Amino acid sequence: MLAALQRSPVVLLVDEVDRADDEFEAFLLEVLSTYQVSIPELGTVRATTPPFVVLTSNRTRELHDALKRRCLYHWIDHPGLEREVAIVRSRAPEVSAELARQVVGVVQQLRGRDDLEKPPGVAETLDWARALQHLGTRELDLESGARTLGALVKYREDADRVREALDRLLRP
Repeated sequence: MLAALQRSPVVLLVDEVDRADDEFEAFLLEVLSTYQVSIPELGTVRATTPPFVVLTSNRTRELHDALKRRCLYHWIDHPGLEREVAIVRSRAPEVSAELARQVVGVVQQLRGRDDLEKPPGVAETLDWARALQHLGTRELDLESGARTLGALVKYREDADRVREALDRLLRP
């Protein structure tokens, strides 16, 4: 943040602000209110031009109302099938087009379920595709899918539910 105040104009990205503690959130609120920070050893550092600040959140906890009031909101949905396949192909080019399409197809179906604690995001799609590729999987099947579920879902209950449904999810 100090660098963002000193070098203007800049974009300051505070990724996953909801994972920060209350003290950091209070500090961030102070900085965003005045675009300055006082450091005993350095004095007060002020932005000549306020930074453009982007906060991201996965809603792991609620942010304080005072911080939310200072924000404009934009919700980003998960990408559609073709876009997510393109993301996998660009971020993990070692994954074949066919495997990428199969992985994304299953993930997209999982996101439509309401019984998962945490549906997989794009990062998990990439992790799963890379894990399958690393193990030499050319085509997603029940065995390879079940063996690598830890890359896709992060809760035991979700893994059990997905494992039970995997056979249905793999059918065209």
